[in-house]
Amino acid sequence: MSEPSRPQWHDRPYRPDPERHDHARLLQGIRAALLPGPHDPHTTMLPSRMWLRTPILLLLLAMTIGFTAGSIAIPIEVDHRSPGISALLGVLQAAPLLLAVTRPLAAWRLSAAGFFIGVLMVRGVGFWPWPVTAFLAHLAILFFVSLACDRETLVGVGAVSIGGLLGPAVLFGMPGWFAAILAGVVLVVLAFGDAVGGRRTAEAIVREQEQLRRQDLARQAVLEERARIARELHDVVAHHMSVIAMQAEAAPYKIPDLPDAARQTFGVVRDAAREALTETRRVVGLLRSDDETVERAPQPGLERLDDLVAAARRSGLAVGVTVVGVPRPLAVGVDLSAFRIVQESLSNAARYAPGSRVQIEVRYGQSSLRVTVVDDGPRSTPEESQGGGHGLVGMHERVAMLDGTLTAGGRPEGGWSVVADVPYGGETE
Repeated sequence: MSEPSRPQWHDRPYRPDPERHDHARLLQGIRAALLPGPHDPHTTMLPSRMWLRTPILLLLLAMTIGFTAGSIAIPIEVDHRSPGISALLGVLQAAPLLLAVTRPLAAWRLSAAGFFIGVLMVRGVGFWPWPVTAFLAHLAILFFVSLACDRETLVGVGAVSIGGLLGPAVLFGMPGWFAAILAGVVLVVLAFGDAVGGRRTAEAIVREQEQLRRQDLARQAVLEERARIARELHDVVAHHMSVIAMQAEAAPYKIPDLPDAARQTFGVVRDAAREALTETRRVVGLLRSDDETVERAPQPGLERLDDLVAAARRSGLAVGVTVVGVPRPLAVGVDLSAFRIVQESLSNAARYAPGSRVQIEVRYGQSSLRVTVVDDGPRSTPEESQGGGHGLVGMHERVAMLDGTLTAGGRPEGGWSVVADVPYGGETE
């Protein structure tokens, strides 16, 4: 069944406010009971499955018709009252029962208004001023109210039902002992409905917690699977990079009379393989440890710019570096992103513009860091592109994540340029 909304009571334990007096809470409850407002529950307390909802609706419709017809016929046949007045009061007292499943407080207000008008019109004629069927319908409405409303509102509803309806009935002739019995019945119905509503809400909370737990377990399983895949990928990459590094190291000893250019190329391959292997181990190595406090190697930043330049020069690029402005401590994300942008730009230059002259400029502005990498085009035929690279996409994503801008493209005079502006922001290292 769809769960009732009990926003102020059963969603959290009740803790009385010591600074708020009981009579203030009672007045607030009476105000909530009598005056429509956002606190009114707007919910259906019927099952969500149609095969259960339909019979209950039909039963409720039959009860409403029966109680309303009885509330009209009894005053006419037994008490010989006016048919017009009896019909008006009967509809007002019993018909709101059909509304109670979706608007319980509104249904109670209508029914209570009919009961109060009935007290004023009868004025002591008969044992009590209302038909039995009307009172039964009112009790059913009270049950729906207690299912859907918070306890403070229930106190107000009970106070109005007893003091505002039974009290005037006693003044106009109803025996006090009988009014006490009716008041007890009203309290029992409200207490029973409140207990049922509290149980339903508690069950809904338990179900929600179970669903959240299942989602957490599923998320944890996904993360564990990703970690496992990352470890396996690390093993594969580390193995092949180690082989590359060892073969590049051993090549000068295996090949006699190796030219100096080839020896230098093998050295570049060896150094690149070792650096890639080191970064792969640093990034993925933590996945092998269950200790969350294990020390982590620092992320690379612009302090390692000289290493990038040296590696690029070994690969055949002529690289120059210019730093404009006063260097300042950078946020980890900004520092790492600037390093990766220079690294990716140099890698692209070595691949697509071999032998080119590359100029790197790092400008420390007032509110942002600008990194510019410009090459003047290839000196020899670049290697054929294998496609599928995501270097520019990665740079754009890094810069966008930091609310910066990046432009990359060909230059009119030839070559390629990458310009990234990244706001400082964040905490420094």
